[in-house]
Amino acid sequence: MKVAIATIEWKEVSGHAGKAQQWFVYDLAGHTPGGPLPEPARVTLTKEQTPHYIEDDNAPHPLDGVEVMIAGSAGDGFVRHMKKRGADVVLTGEPDPAVALTKLIAGEDLPDQRFDITTSLCKLRDFFSRH
Repeated sequence: MKVAIATIEWKEVSGHAGKAQQWFVYDLAGHTPGGPLPEPARVTLTKEQTPHYIEDDNAPHPLDGVEVMIAGSAGDGFVRHMKKRGADVVLTGEPDPAVALTKLIAGEDLPDQRFDITTSLCKLRDFFSRH
């Protein structure tokens, strides 16, 4: 299973998944429960490649093949759009990407997402969205 985590400068979980340009991608295919996390691939997206802007045209994308995406916030349109591309979205208030992934793998509850005004704006945008 591949998990992508939206980040801010590779340090913390990004609060806005749709516009995140820096993503850790973990390939957990060989991971054993309780073992150390594998080293993530670092994927940097151009503005046009961010999930906020990509189309539903099934063109190849650097995050294709990811089954789970972790972020601090995302609008309903983003969640629906990623579902169409085969990925479930998990939102959390956990700022540390490795901690968030470790808790997810262990089946532990993740902290609720933090308040983010952009989420409210995204919900309004999503109301009129093509997604």
